Amino acid sequence: MADYTINYDEIGEWLKLYKSAENEKQKKYLQNIIALAAMPLVKKIARGLARRNTDPVEDIIQVGSVGLVKAIQLYNPKVSENFKTYATYLITGEIRHYLRDKVSMIKAPREIYELAYRVNKLMQKLKDEEGNEPSETVLAEELGTSVGKIKEVIDVERRKQTISLDQFINTGNDESLSLFDKIADDNHYNLETFQEDKILINGAINKLDKKLQEVVILNYFEDMSQTQIASKLGISQMQVSRRLKKALNALLEILSEKEKV
Repeated sequence: MADYTINYDEIGEWLKLYKSAENEKQKKYLQNIIALAAMPLVKKIARGLARRNTDPVEDIIQVGSVGLVKAIQLYNPKVSENFKTYATYLITGEIRHYLRDKVSMIKAPREIYELAYRVNKLMQKLKDEEGNEPSETVLAEELGTSVGKIKEVIDVERRKQTISLDQFINTGNDESLSLFDKIADDNHYNLETFQEDKILINGAINKLDKKLQEVVILNYFEDMSQTQIASKLGISQMQVSRRLKKALNALLEILSEKEKV
């Protein structure tokens, strides 16, 4: 999905419809379409925060998706004009809180915590001297230990990092707000609700024209890039992009029709 460009202008229009919609079912359908369209952002963040095979990427993507939906529900264009920035903070925060809670249940060996102090001290020293962050191999050689141990230390240290609820973000309007003011209560939207929404979306996808259904499945569920899809189907990347856009609009129509039945 590396070459899939999210159309934030189109998402912006959907967000306006979402905010103005008075019917709860219509809001739900719009929310699901926006979430599907912005899913590449969640996957990019999730893969960046995942640590080797310690944390299943799919689990992290699912947690990040909850953060995305919270962003959709809470986003206020009067406060922040940049939905991507806003969503990034909530998606990242959701994932980091999940990883923080997970690591609190996992106790690393005492030697790892002791080694962590030496690793952090050496990393800072070498970074100050050379201007670059030292590699795991360099750290292992300097400390007389294995690269595996260094990786284990870094893994534990990264798991301890969380976004501070007191951290301020720039809204773009010469105003700063803390994340504490922006993150919804955990009960506001949860993984169970997200699973229900996925079922709703999957049902709508099955009603799409076969050509549109094909590009949606390949792009959003099989993680193929537009270039890869174009090569597989024997069409241009531009055609793939157009089909994806058409598919999202068709999904919204299908979901909206369910309400009238």
